[in-house]
Amino acid sequence: MERLFDEELTKLKERLLRMAGLVEEAIESAIQALKEQREDLAGEVFRTEAEINALDVEIDEMCLRLLALRQPMAGDLRFITSAMKIGVDLERMGDLAVNIAEQAIELAKVPLLKPLIDIPRMAKLAQAMVRDSLKAFVNRDDALAQDVCCRDDAVDGLNHQIFRELLTYMTEDPATIPRAVGLMLVGRHLERIADHATNIGEDVIYMVRGKTIKHNIDGRRPGACEKE
Repeated sequence: MERLFDEELTKLKERLLRMAGLVEEAIESAIQALKEQREDLAGEVFRTEAEINALDVEIDEMCLRLLALRQPMAGDLRFITSAMKIGVDLERMGDLAVNIAEQAIELAKVPLLKPLIDIPRMAKLAQAMVRDSLKAFVNRDDALAQDVCCRDDAVDGLNHQIFRELLTYMTEDPATIPRAVGLMLVGRHLERIADHATNIGEDVIYMVRGKTIKHNIDGRRPGACEKE
């Protein structure tokens, strides 16, 4: 019975890793579509999202079945409940990648406002956060999870930088406003993807330590990033 339970947990991990990999692919395709102004790449994101959504449903059903039939305790219970929340975060990241792809399609109809440098940097940071947050979950690595949470500040900083730069374009030439707003939205979507990866990191810390760091509950300063 114990061996069967372990096999089911392993299968759950595999599904979550697959889902995270698809999210990374969706982000990559959406940003490439934006840079290269390719609507075909944006279409790939929509197809990937369908698989992400299917995995979200499968993971949710697996977790509910494990809770109902195995009645896990302590660490295993936290693992399964964390897996359910992680599935939700990954599904929302997939939605955000679709939002970026939709902006890519609109922006492909007009010349690029500027060479894209900071947005791809943001995307790479967000992708790494997704990858490492799931690695932390599978390995129960709370130190890596903490590191993921710390990286959110770098993504936020790039988003603010992009916003300020695009605002300058808009004030100097109102004709650039539609394109600038589209890129601002892309930055916002990437920032939200990083936020969801941070949520996963926080869930991993709770799973491993039994300690909640969300909403400043543990007394940490808002916005502070302290490795413990």
